[in-house]
Amino acid sequence: QVQLVESGGGLVQAGGSLRLSCASSGRTSFSNYDITWFRQAPGKEREFVVGISWRGGSTRVADSMRGRFTISRDNAKNTVNLQMNSLKPSDTAAYYCAAKLGGASISDNPRLYDYWGQGTQVTVSS
Repeated sequence: QVQLVESGGGLVQAGGSLRLSCASSGRTSFSNYDITWFRQAPGKEREFVVGISWRGGSTRVADSMRGRFTISRDNAKNTVNLQMNSLKPSDTAAYYCAAKLGGASISDNPRLYDYWGQGTQVTVSS
């Protein structure tokens, strides 16, 4: 069992930056899990943002976020961070971190993830 808690959301102007964190607790070692961020805007489907492999050796970023969003993890602290730069109004959404046991590659399919946080809201004003 893995519990995930997101933090760091808020209101920011276009072009600004935010840093989201996903903290984990539970009996199972955090380092066994791929951690991925998804987002969901009102009336839209949940969308893959960026993921990091269980050992942190590989990442995967959605095309629209490449060059702006960076993910990192600290397994000793059971945290994953999402640095978001050059934010746009279209980035406005609830952001969720999710976990699944480490696999051969980072999946962009939310249905494959077993554990989810409660989400944190990011609002980018124009």
